[in-house]
Amino acid sequence: MSTKSNIIIVYGGTGYYGRKVVQRLTQKGEAVRVVSRNRENAVEILGENVDIFQGDVTNHQTIVKSLQNVSTVIICLSAMSNKLIRKMEQIEHDAVITIMAEAKRLNISRLIYMSGYEMREQLLNDLKIPEFGEIKIKIEKQISESDFNWTILGDAPAFEIFFAFIRNGKMAVPGGGLNAIPCISADDVGEITAQAALRDDLNGQRLKLTGPEAFTFPKAAERIASISGKTINHMAIPLLVINIVSFCLLPFAPFVRFLYKSLKMLNNFPSDLADNVPNDHKILRDLFIYKPVTLEMETTKRVNNGLL
Repeated sequence: MSTKSNIIIVYGGTGYYGRKVVQRLTQKGEAVRVVSRNRENAVEILGENVDIFQGDVTNHQTIVKSLQNVSTVIICLSAMSNKLIRKMEQIEHDAVITIMAEAKRLNISRLIYMSGYEMREQLLNDLKIPEFGEIKIKIEKQISESDFNWTILGDAPAFEIFFAFIRNGKMAVPGGGLNAIPCISADDVGEITAQAALRDDLNGQRLKLTGPEAFTFPKAAERIASISGKTINHMAIPLLVINIVSFCLLPFAPFVRFLYKSLKMLNNFPSDLADNVPNDHKILRDLFIYKPVTLEMETTKRVNNGLL
């Protein structure tokens, strides 16, 4: 383990957004540590220039030892996988509380927490999916009431969400995805988070991370088709079908039920948040130095790499 006293630790550093954060930090010459249950897998994802601490964040001693010589903590833990979904409370809540308590004990002041774009408790209750956001709401409240030098980053869905539904010239979306949603490149999340970690002037701020536009799924399909030159037809699949399937699979694959709740949230995304995306994006451009990746740029990259 590294003995430097300016290590930035990224909990969740092998995840979809987390690995981008680690990549940008190492590119900037920072000493970075990541906790992983599988060292070999972490090295394969992150490379040899990252200090991999083998352990499990649900283990108290793992957290205690991994925080040694750390100056900044970035938390982007997620249990959104079929393998981890049953441990969501332990990973996304209990581990985060322990990390905060131990960081406090060690006088680590800088804390960055990656959360959902905006957590509206009333909306979640109205949709009858309160558990979809209750953990992040609890954690955000505890962080905001702490004396850490904290910054909360509300991440929009990655552009990947649009490409994931494209198969054989069709974008088949449960519920249709007719409400516009903010979206962002994972690379931009990595760059913004890395810059935020190296600054001390963002204390007490909650920033929404989004690209320049909000998209409905039909609009995204049209834009991707125009850039790629491929035919992509949008189709709506009744969300009721996913609801029924998720109930049937609940004892065996609880992750499917969580996906259904995600889709329900997606199809009921508040219009005022989507309308405010250009302003939220402007705030990011004023605060950070980066060239935003657009949906057009992401589409072109995928076409060039043979992924579309």
